[in-house]
Amino acid sequence: MAKTMSKNRNRILWSGEDSKARPRRIKLGRLFVFGLLMILFVGGSLFYVWSRIQVFRLGYEISSALKEEKALAETNKRLRVEIATLKSYARIERLAVEELKMAKPKPQQVIVIR
Repeated sequence: MAKTMSKNRNRILWSGEDSKARPRRIKLGRLFVFGLLMILFVGGSLFYVWSRIQVFRLGYEISSALKEEKALAETNKRLRVEIATLKSYARIERLAVEELKMAKPKPQQVIVIR
């Protein structure tokens, strides 16, 4: 142990022990906090990636649903035109005369019900 050579001889400037030579102890509390922070960081990162994947998946689902909606609207439009064609009086009259061999009734055959 070395001491100073000045007036204050009781003051120790350097102790013979090498402070770097002894092993440093990591406190268990600091290790626990570090581990907890790492778990939170990894968990947060995984949650962020999962949420981004969900956003992309839902975007694709919305896109396909819009395409399906457009196709269904087109089908609905086509079916409404077909219904209007099938309900037309000219077509019904033509079918009655040509296929069912029906004729228009004479005025004395018509009975009006009130």
